[in-house]
Amino acid sequence: MTTEQKIIKNKIGLLNLAKELGNVSRACKVMGYSRDTFYRYQQLSKEGGLDALMEKSRRKPNLHNRVAPEIEAAVVQMATEQPALGQVRVSNELLKKGMHVSAAGVRCVWLRNDLETFKKRLGALERKMADEGGVLTEAQVAALEKKRHDDEACGEIETEHPGYLGSQDTFYVGTLKGVGRIYQQTFVDTYSKTGFGKLYTAKTPITAADLLNDRVLPFFEAKGITLSRILTDRGTEFCGRLDAHPYELFLAVNDIDHTKTKVKSPQTNGICERFHKTVLQEFYQVAFRKKLYRTLEELQTDLDAWLIDYNERRTHQGKMCCGRTPLETFDDGIRIWRDKQLGQAA
Repeated sequence: MTTEQKIIKNKIGLLNLAKELGNVSRACKVMGYSRDTFYRYQQLSKEGGLDALMEKSRRKPNLHNRVAPEIEAAVVQMATEQPALGQVRVSNELLKKGMHVSAAGVRCVWLRNDLETFKKRLGALERKMADEGGVLTEAQVAALEKKRHDDEACGEIETEHPGYLGSQDTFYVGTLKGVGRIYQQTFVDTYSKTGFGKLYTAKTPITAADLLNDRVLPFFEAKGITLSRILTDRGTEFCGRLDAHPYELFLAVNDIDHTKTKVKSPQTNGICERFHKTVLQEFYQVAFRKKLYRTLEELQTDLDAWLIDYNERRTHQGKMCCGRTPLETFDDGIRIWRDKQLGQAA
């Protein structure tokens, strides 16, 4: 007997028991129903017979506002391809492809597919790679599951134009078998949030200066502007005797002022710290799930490709960017730099 048949049997039993006993209150007490329920069943029975006592199913919900199936499929696909993106970023990226879905709509799709947290989206990526034949070692999984729980505050930094202040820091990536420890030297222009990164097997003053010499200063020269000041922490790769430290000497030769953060205050260099969180979530935690790297050059190649996407195609919600890409913000800010140079010349 189905559940629905049992319910109808109980309803009929209530009506018959009340008729036999001649006492509605007593029948309701025996069957566990209220008097109001009894009279409602009695009225339904008189008007429509036994058919009226059957449970009426609720009408189906109105799904007119649900996103189209193709958009939902695109949201789910992006959740596994780029699990670090938030709902606003996903909405912006799909808008580029002509798919209109709000941030709230993205969130609803995530909830329906059990993808609402970053950890769940990473898990979905792992399952997808396992189904497609990707192999992950236990050590890699354990290392990648370890995340930064200390969400360091990104303090406000005064910056007027590109090149006004650059932020540099060292980021420990991990250890590659056969290669050793991997460090990333990072530079971020605090105005435009344009980022640069280069990988090394050690953190020394030479590697810190090499990033500026190889990547940063050539980029600024190509844009026709200069870098005025740089902000770093007090690590040994950045600080030392002015007349003997390679990094300090490099800054002096290139006429770049050096500002240091407060002691034990990483939030002072918050823009670079926030960039490290982004590159960790959007590149390293995804890349190491897709591929086994055996050389530093192989990892650098993929990092360079991600940096191009970050600077040229990824929308940014920074104070100066306002939804533009970092490179667009940099190019638009060059006019401010030139106006300032003309003002100083006058």
